[in-house]
Amino acid sequence: MFARFHISQIYYGWWLVPVAGVVMAISVTPMFHAMGLWFVALERSFGWSRTQLSLAFALTRVEGGILGPIEGYLVDKIGTRKLVFIGLAIMGFGWLCFSQIRGLWMFYLAYLVIALGQGLGSWLPLNTMLNNWFSRQRATAMGWSYSSSRMGSLFLVPAIAWAIDPDFNRLGWPFTSGLIGSILILMALPLSRLIRNRPEEYGLLPDGDTPKHISGTPNEETGANSLNIDFTVKEAIMTKAFWLISFGHGFTSMILIGLMAHLAPMMTDHGYSLQTAAYVVTAYTAVSMIFQIIGGFIGDRVPKNLAITFFALVQSSAVFILIYGPTTLPIAFTFAILFGIGFGGRNPLTTSIRGEYFGRKSFGTIMGLSQVPMNILLLAAP
Repeated sequence: MFARFHISQIYYGWWLVPVAGVVMAISVTPMFHAMGLWFVALERSFGWSRTQLSLAFALTRVEGGILGPIEGYLVDKIGTRKLVFIGLAIMGFGWLCFSQIRGLWMFYLAYLVIALGQGLGSWLPLNTMLNNWFSRQRATAMGWSYSSSRMGSLFLVPAIAWAIDPDFNRLGWPFTSGLIGSILILMALPLSRLIRNRPEEYGLLPDGDTPKHISGTPNEETGANSLNIDFTVKEAIMTKAFWLISFGHGFTSMILIGLMAHLAPMMTDHGYSLQTAAYVVTAYTAVSMIFQIIGGFIGDRVPKNLAITFFALVQSSAVFILIYGPTTLPIAFTFAILFGIGFGGRNPLTTSIRGEYFGRKSFGTIMGLSQVPMNILLLAAP
């Protein structure tokens, strides 16, 4: 296989970019981007309050804070390929359990199982894999991968809204969640077989470089030879940068999580249909898909901290417009456009900046540890 890719002059890392995007789309979208849609359906079915519903996500953040360092350690030790298979299988089982819930405790348990699978087999291991395969083009690769995952969300969010809308007798949330679980289990093995942990295992180098490209000369874009930077976990957590990046990422992400949980219920409270709320989510997803690529491109050419600052300010302005503006569709879609720009642009940067600072060797463990302060912030967000 690798001989064929070598002949075609296509670096295998670029094949991994859409693979990672597909895995993130089918694992992250139903749980996170469609979170508010499930909340509306369950609220209608069981009469649970939004505080009770939001507690499910809070519990997943407690779980993520505890297991994040363990998940990161496992990525560095056994590799992304095995964890993607294990994670997708667990997540699929969780969605099958979700389809059978009859009480609040069953909802919490099913959501925790889904979150466990997502943590093991999606965002953290896939970003570790991309960080291993790219150095100079790290942000660009992550941007394209995130963008391809958002493309999946463009179709999945409206499809889930159509299927589970409680105002219509369509598929319903139990059948839909069972279908999602079955698909994840069926796709676990074929998708994981496409995963490759590190380029060195196949006689390749990051970015498709040859040895002469990594002879120790400084990186032209960053001013540092990032290939030779490999912090240990202890060295990383002793730096001020580790904590600033972790809390900075957490503050921007807690806004996103809060909106995912409550945007759809807020719009239905104001008389809009669940499908209309899904269109607003789809709108910011579509814009973010474009700006994932733009943000990654910019991040490999200008200092990432400055780029993050700009995109975070745009994301913040969108939230102010949503909160203080009148609840009308023009305002909702203005929010969606600005939020998509800000969230999309900064997303590949807040992850890739860790690779630039701390290197490749212990990236998974360092990333997992950084999820602890992040999850403290995300715990209260919904």
